[in-house]
Amino acid sequence: MHHQIHDRRGFLRKSALATLTTLVGSHIVFADRIPPFYTPLGFDYDPLKEKSPDMKVLGDKPWNVESPIHLLDDAVTPVEKMFIRNNGLIPTEPINPETWTLTIKGESVKTTKTYTLNDLKKRFKPYTYQLVLECGGNGRSGFEPQTTGNPWGQGAVSCAEWTGVRLKDILDDVGLKDDAVYIGYYGKDPHLSQDPTKVAISRGVPMKKALENETLIAWALNGKDIPLAHGYPLRLVIGGWPASVSGKWLHTIAVRDKIHDGAKMEGHSYRMPIRPVQPGEKIPETPENFRIIESMPVKSLITYPKTGAMVDLKKPLALRGHAWAGDRTVSAVETSIDYGATWQKSKLQAPRNRLAWQHWSTELTFPQPGYYEVWVRATDSSGVAQPVVIPQWNPGGYLNNACHRIAVKAS
Repeated sequence: MHHQIHDRRGFLRKSALATLTTLVGSHIVFADRIPPFYTPLGFDYDPLKEKSPDMKVLGDKPWNVESPIHLLDDAVTPVEKMFIRNNGLIPTEPINPETWTLTIKGESVKTTKTYTLNDLKKRFKPYTYQLVLECGGNGRSGFEPQTTGNPWGQGAVSCAEWTGVRLKDILDDVGLKDDAVYIGYYGKDPHLSQDPTKVAISRGVPMKKALENETLIAWALNGKDIPLAHGYPLRLVIGGWPASVSGKWLHTIAVRDKIHDGAKMEGHSYRMPIRPVQPGEKIPETPENFRIIESMPVKSLITYPKTGAMVDLKKPLALRGHAWAGDRTVSAVETSIDYGATWQKSKLQAPRNRLAWQHWSTELTFPQPGYYEVWVRATDSSGVAQPVVIPQWNPGGYLNNACHRIAVKAS
């Protein structure tokens, strides 16, 4: 736990007790008897308390929780079905939204400015967008040989509704110098080692992406305060790129005159090899061998029915799901029941706003009783389609956008 929850004599601080009371939801009996330097178990905040029971926990230090695909059926992902990907620990320091601030600093700002959360809400126009957040390693478990990192299936993705102010409006208020090339974020999440000198994660994006209309400094998720596990009280939200660029528990943004060099910007973290590599090949982790992942590749999911469904041969099967394509839009979604020999076009809706996912639906009829696989494939606005098989292996296990499939039995 964070060293700052104790005072100098090792007793729990009043502010820490207040947080503990909030976390456990009741009065702490015998609080005055808690021994020095002891951290009560209640501080092991469990973000699963608010989660759907089917969510799959990949780890709790840090928390990584995946959504089974059938839970992603909603048009707008509810909080209880959203994946969690943390790089550090969830902050245990008391969070007071009244005193929370955002500082904009760095080599490429004209002045350093600090805003309270209330300033942000009062001084700037709020915007609401549905935005796809997908872990760069979503689908990692499909790669052979396995790479390091969380073995995600296909459920490390969400499209929820975020509300906040546009980063570009804040940066406009601060004033940018001509040499600005990148932003970097800083959050309050402690490093896994609990060493206060170490940063868990500090990533960012080039100015062009930072200044897009949909890049938000958000305080609300689906119309309510952002839950603690998702970055309360303030989060950077950037759709279409790896979700690791959307910094949680945000307190500072640095406007840089070079590519940001924070934690998890180095080595092969959120990077792809520049040339194809052999599966399992070790290549030197130098900038000339790797490029930073930017826009995520085209992808689609079948969210209904779930795999293993028994279907009635006499009735058409209604099938549906979502498709998305990073900074691009999806131009077509097709399904196949004959292992990709033939494909049938689905109905495809336009996104609610740029960088939101698109809903697709179709009806399938099966020619005879038996076992079938239903495959789905999306094509983006540049004509790039999802690969049917696992794409090129890479050391970080990133960007597996192979077609999603479900198995059904018709009778």
